Amino acid sequence: MSLHKDDPKTLGGYRIVGRLGAGGMGVVYRGRSRSGREVAVKVVHAQYAEDPVFRARFRQEIEAVRKVSGAFTAPVVDADPEAVRPWMATQYVPGRTLAARIREHGPMRGGELRRLALGLVEALREIHRAGVVHRDLKPGNVLMAHDGPRVIDFGISRAAENQTLTETGKMIGTPPFMSPEQFTDARSVGPASDVFSLAALLVFATTGRGPFDADSPYLTAWRVLQEEPNVRAVAEPLRAVLTRCLAKDADSRPGLGELAEDFARALPEPADDDAHTVTLRLPPAPAPREEPGPAVAARRPGRRVRLRRRPVLAGVAGVLVLALTGYLVSDPFSGGGKSQASAGTTDDAPRWDPLPKGWRPWRTSLFGTAASGTAKPLGSGVQSGGVSASCVGAGGALYCGGNGTLPVRIDGATGRLAWRAGSAASRKAADYDSLVLGVHQGVVVVSESVLNSTRDDTIVTAVALDAATGARLWAHRMRPGSVEGAVVGDLLLAPDGDRVTARELSGGAVRWRATLPAGDGYSCRFHSFAGLPPYAGCADAGATTRNVFYAVDPADGVFRKLAVPDGDVTALGAVDGELVFGVVSPRVRTGFGGSAYGEVLLIDPGTGAVRRKPLPGNPRGRAALVGGVLCVADSTGRMVAHSVRTGGRLWRTSTTLQQPGTPVADGRGRVVFAASASGRVAAADVRTGALLWESSARAEQVDAFGFSPARVFPDEGSLIVLTPDGTVFGVDPAHPDRMSPGE
Repeated sequence: MSLHKDDPKTLGGYRIVGRLGAGGMGVVYRGRSRSGREVAVKVVHAQYAEDPVFRARFRQEIEAVRKVSGAFTAPVVDADPEAVRPWMATQYVPGRTLAARIREHGPMRGGELRRLALGLVEALREIHRAGVVHRDLKPGNVLMAHDGPRVIDFGISRAAENQTLTETGKMIGTPPFMSPEQFTDARSVGPASDVFSLAALLVFATTGRGPFDADSPYLTAWRVLQEEPNVRAVAEPLRAVLTRCLAKDADSRPGLGELAEDFARALPEPADDDAHTVTLRLPPAPAPREEPGPAVAARRPGRRVRLRRRPVLAGVAGVLVLALTGYLVSDPFSGGGKSQASAGTTDDAPRWDPLPKGWRPWRTSLFGTAASGTAKPLGSGVQSGGVSASCVGAGGALYCGGNGTLPVRIDGATGRLAWRAGSAASRKAADYDSLVLGVHQGVVVVSESVLNSTRDDTIVTAVALDAATGARLWAHRMRPGSVEGAVVGDLLLAPDGDRVTARELSGGAVRWRATLPAGDGYSCRFHSFAGLPPYAGCADAGATTRNVFYAVDPADGVFRKLAVPDGDVTALGAVDGELVFGVVSPRVRTGFGGSAYGEVLLIDPGTGAVRRKPLPGNPRGRAALVGGVLCVADSTGRMVAHSVRTGGRLWRTSTTLQQPGTPVADGRGRVVFAASASGRVAAADVRTGALLWESSARAEQVDAFGFSPARVFPDEGSLIVLTPDGTVFGVDPAHPDRMSPGE
């Protein structure tokens, strides 16, 4: 990484030649001595240098590393804990982190895995012999050097006899790799805790997933404390060894001497000992997983776990990235899980489309400062359960509104908030809502709702904005009734009591007015399906839901009736000219996990012919058509795909997402994406269900039990992701864990 303009030129006599990483507590530089020796120089941020407790921890780290002199650690070369900004120089180890190794090339096998396991046992043996407990052994703290692994970052380690810096109520570590005792009683943490972390790390190295992976630190802590580890994907006899190491009771875990013998038996030397030919091979795409994912506890655990979030350090090839913290990392490791983002597909076409011109990694917030228009939002918009945001992606940008949120444009390539449109009616966040109805040919239409407190009613106005500048073009006062407003093609279809008014987007002229023939008691909304005319879907939710659809001629507003069977149905889209509906099963109760679908309906819009296809297993969750198949994502992160032609299940894949939003396909219908409230994104192959990658979490705040879903918007080769707390960020699907410099 290149140096920043404010970075020092020298530190402690070492010339600074580059950045290796940065985190919330400090920066790690690549330095060079006068003799040419290269070192990694860890420097504390100025604000923490004033904290006496942090200085004490930094001194403790230096002493801990100096005590440890094994071949599998990086020794201290020089240090000055009393400097204005304390620093420490350690041996520079060429090699990427284990997290980066797994992210880029997939799980380990054979001799490579054996050397990792036995090398880490030797490293821990030297650490423990020195009277030190590491307490943060994780993939980001293991460097893969050419001659074996190196354990780094003793920033939260503790001498076994020193209890003074373990403060009540402050837990230290990284949740997916923390032992149960680190959550319950940090003062009791001993060498057995590192054995637990080692086993969790090796499960990750073997499978690309940790044994307790979940979508938030709270759920991860719950699993570490209460659930058995998920080690089904680890082959025997290694599975049995790691299971013993992951025992909840520290006294039940094996010692390092016994563990070395167990690993030597479970991971025999390969017949071909040419180790380096193994390490650079990409693994084949994983077969679809058929095992059900673990259920998520619907209630918070009775044991209160207080967790504090801090940023994740950037992982860089050939670095010593030392985590400068005294508290908790919310992401399990930089890079999420297994990644095959660069792997090709079975045909000759590349899997990923080119990125938009000028694209760079970015992250922002709906409530940031806009470059033009109304710079600041009306309010923060953050509520319990998330932000009620409404967004539409189009033309390389995301256009959003929401509760207490003025309309805003976010550029897809850079994350720049280009403009925020002001409201002429209200400046109080509690009285204002905006809903983005659609975007077409440079015009954005937003429905603004403003509470009139003097008359205790709400004024609803459709406002057309220039997509490039946010300038107000025209407005139309709507009279809410039984119809929801929508943008369909070049028209705004606006409610006008029991009628619909169609206005042209390019100027606001009225094209036609018409009355929906559904009659009293029906509520209607418009649908737009590729290659078909717009449809008005109307339902009367009485004792038995009655349905009727109307094809709408956009030229003159003539409605043509299409019969749809009664019941609780969801319009999903169209496949080969037929309308596709999901039918909610009346035999399965709708609950926290979402609706359960019992069958799909295929309706010929010309003849009205209806075909029913049962869905085995009644898939539950959020449903969408992706690449011509029905994909349902449930609350545990499992995605299930069914053929709409036969109803048969095509594949089922488990992810670590919790409460994911509606699945969405890329532009070519070959990859399906979903995101969770924490901002973790998963990608799977539409045809096979193979999990291609999972990214790390990116949201600023997470409410694991909120009901506002995260959403993914494909954008000209990249992805734009919106999380319930209002965080918005761009993702490169070929390199999903590329982050902006400030993250």
